Formats: sequence, C-alpha cells, structure tokens
Amino acid sequence: MLESSVARNEDKPSAGADVIAAMRDLSARELAPLVHKIDAEGYYPEAVMRGYGRLGGYAAHLPADGMPDIDTAVRAMAAAGEYCLSTSFCVWCQDALGWYIFASDNEHLKETLLPRVAAGEALGGTALSNPMKSFFGIEGLRLKGKRVEGGYIVRGLLPFVSNLGDDHYFGAVFEVEEGGKRNVMAIVPCASEGLSLADNTRFVALDGTRTFAVQMRDVFVPDSSIIADPCDAYIKKIRAGFVLLQAGMAFGLIRDCINLMQQVKGPLGHVNKYLDAQPEHIAEQLAAMESAVTALCATPFETDPGYWRAVIEARLAAGEASVAAAHAAMLHCGARGYVTTGAAQRRLREAYFVAIVTPATKQLKKMLADMAH
Repeated sequence: MLESSVARNEDKPSAGADVIAAMRDLSARELAPLVHKIDAEGYYPEAVMRGYGRLGGYAAHLPADGMPDIDTAVRAMAAAGEYCLSTSFCVWCQDALGWYIFASDNEHLKETLLPRVAAGEALGGTALSNPMKSFFGIEGLRLKGKRVEGGYIVRGLLPFVSNLGDDHYFGAVFEVEEGGKRNVMAIVPCASEGLSLADNTRFVALDGTRTFAVQMRDVFVPDSSIIADPCDAYIKKIRAGFVLLQAGMAFGLIRDCINLMQQVKGPLGHVNKYLDAQPEHIAEQLAAMESAVTALCATPFETDPGYWRAVIEARLAAGEASVAAAHAAMLHCGARGYVTTGAAQRRLREAYFVAIVTPATKQLKKMLADMAH
C-alpha cells in the first residue's frame, strides 16, 4: 500500500513547503490507520519511515551545500506528530543521526552513509541520552573505549536507544583513558560483532519506537566510523540542532490536541467553555513557539551563550506546552477521551514523553540554573 502511494509522487518534492505537505499527506493515508496498532501493540511502522525518506522528509537539514534547513525538518516531523508521537520521535531519531554525520568532518561517512540516511534507506537512532546527561553533570558515561590498531574497542550498556534494528545505525559517545582522558563519538552499526539488542521494557506509550537496551561487548569501532575525537567541541556544534529538532514532536502533538478540543465543541462546547484552557489560546501559544523556533533554526551553529540559552528555553516551553495541551484535550473530551481507544488519553501519555526525553524538563531547568551562575 505504501509503495503504491509513494509511487504516485514521481517528482520528489524539493521545496520545504512541498516536503511538509507530502509528509502530511503520507501520514494521513498510511500512518493514521496504524496509530492504534502502534500504541496498543508496539508496532514499528518501518514502511512509513522509509516512505518519509523517499519524500525528502529527512533531507532538508542535510544539504550538499548551503545552510541546513532545520525549520523544514521540524515542520516535517510535526506533520507525522499530528497523528502519532511515537512515529514523530522516530523521525527525530533519524534526523539526529543524519545531523551527526552532516556536522562532522568524516568525509567517508558523508559520501557513503549520509545519502542513505537522508533517503530513509538506512535508519537509526541517537544514543546521546547518556552523553547529554554526562556533559551537564547528571551521570557518568556508560561506554568505555580502548585504543587499538585501526580504531577502538568499546564496552558498556546503554539502557534505552530508539529507532534501532539489526541493519540500523546509531551515534555513540565513549570515554577513552589512553593518551589523556577524552570522549570520542562514532557511528555504530547495530550489526557490529559483539553488539546485542535487548527488548526488555514496556512503556506507557511509544512502544512502537524499537527502543532497545544496547549491550556492547568489545565492539570494534574503526577509525572510518569516528566523527569526532575528541568530541567536546563537536558536541557544542551539534547541540542546538539536536535540541531544536525535538520541537517537531511537540508541535505536531499540540496541533492535534487543539483539533481534539475543536472536534467536541459541538456536543460539549456549552460546558467546556468554563475550562481555563481553550483551543484558541493554545493555538496562539503554539504559533508563538513556532515563530521562536523558526528564528532559532536559522543559525544552528551560533556560539553565543545567549543563543544557546534561548534554545534551552524554547525546548523547555515545548515540553511544558505539550503536557498542558494534552491535559486540556483530556478535560475537553471527557469520558469519550478516557476509553482505551480514545485519542485524548493516548495524547496525554505521549505528551509526558516530550517532557521527559533527554533533555528532560528537569535537566533543562538545571541547565538554565547553571547558566545563571
């Protein structure tokens, strides 16, 4: 079904607006019918994910030349998120993987793997949850590396890495002791010898994201897969884009929460009007957040501390607004949203993920407090 629908788009959209429209159209036709299966059964919509790539959904922020169009990437992700946060999170994972390679100096990966990631032919995840916490003093690095001829041997366990599969890839940061303690970042294939994926956890939402515990037992990472050694300056380079891209998840979810509230205006508007949060107010807030993020997306490599602070504030606002919008949608929908097939209860469960995925609300607040001192 997906193949035939994608085939109808013989001319691959290139302009940002066309990509977003194509993503929304494919989501409505192919993703929407799968949403309950994704939520209830943990189904991973791989055909849809690859279809997004064929439409250019992962390519806007990975140009061959010129500035990356992160704003289009955010809005394309939101188009998926209007139907399913689980899938829009996988889109973010894919976008982040491409972002890692694009922003590196590894010409080998740029020539071989990056085009496949941008086209959805190669899928993968981020594995930066632990490093992002480590770099801000929350926990230690879980992966340790040792220099050997031609690369590194890496050991350790990452408890939650998403958008993975046997033929997928992820970005990993490991600590090296020899030659001066430092952190190194690489792109790792899930098919690497000594690497195993374990599916041991069930979540209240987002089970359709292929989230695994990644065990690395003496995995050889060749020099050709290294994207930064050491990686401290590189992390500062990619962090704004990494964080801003997450806004797409929030914006899509919030837009659907507004729609849910609008849908029950007819039968319930006479009593819902007494609720504090109204869809019109949330729509105004969403428009303001989108405008702020669009402006920040224009300069993802900006080094000014004030810019980084604005990025953190925008991400914090997106997470808090997601929970608030989903809470409001739940109250507006009432009992019809409280059944197991109700969209409102699913959106509420999904919204908390936006607030707790790294960087989580509490980490963002810590980061802002640290910057103030």
